[in-house]
Amino acid sequence: MKLKLDRPIVFFDLETTGIDTAKDRIVEICYIKVYPNGNEESKSMRINPCMPIPKQAADIHGIHDEDVKDCPTFKDVAADLAATFESCDIAGFNSNKFDIPMLLEEFFRAGINFDITKSRCVDVQNIYHKLERRTLIAAYKYYCDKDLENAHSALADTRATLEVLEAQLDRYPDDLQNDIQFLAEYSHVGRNIDFAGRFATNDEGVPVFNFGKHRGRPVELVLRQIEPSYYSWMMQGDFPQNTKQVLQGIYLKMKQKKSSSKD
Repeated sequence: MKLKLDRPIVFFDLETTGIDTAKDRIVEICYIKVYPNGNEESKSMRINPCMPIPKQAADIHGIHDEDVKDCPTFKDVAADLAATFESCDIAGFNSNKFDIPMLLEEFFRAGINFDITKSRCVDVQNIYHKLERRTLIAAYKYYCDKDLENAHSALADTRATLEVLEAQLDRYPDDLQNDIQFLAEYSHVGRNIDFAGRFATNDEGVPVFNFGKHRGRPVELVLRQIEPSYYSWMMQGDFPQNTKQVLQGIYLKMKQKKSSSKD
């Protein structure tokens, strides 16, 4: 079943130097942009991460320092990538947990403030895990009856992810709707507010800390009464940029409410 779209959606996949979104870097990015009329455009590019590629990472994706030494840096291509993703929905396999936070960190380092809140994010892995619980290679075999050749090649993984989602729509007509808003909500796991899961909502819909000594406590309560300095500690700490943006948003709303109450 082909996707029913009301605006373009970008399927993408990253190969990186590691899995730490705050410290590691992208070495390859591939995307397939699908338009509402069914047209597609795709691109795959190697990126010079400006840091050595660890052997553990190279053993997985097969990209070594020599392969990217003459490639553009992320900053060189950031503006074009942001334009490609702008005003689009975004999809990937494990993308909510890894690829999107990593991409946002790279945009931030390149001086581009990409507003992810304007995109509906569909994580095909989360849909798969809710319904079958396996890996991309197994998902591709299960849904498409094909062997995934060149696994961990960004292009192969991205194409497989698009095909798996389309096959999921065919296989689960009673569970899934061919609607990006539905798929984005369905593929969202838990009550996390930020992609890293440092903040979540409680049963009343109130933002709470989801880690550390203040786990479960309302963010506003901590910042207003219990430990106001926690805001500065997090903003200056080694947290993903998306997490800091969410915290800043909560903090500014808190300040606005306080100012309004004085009036």
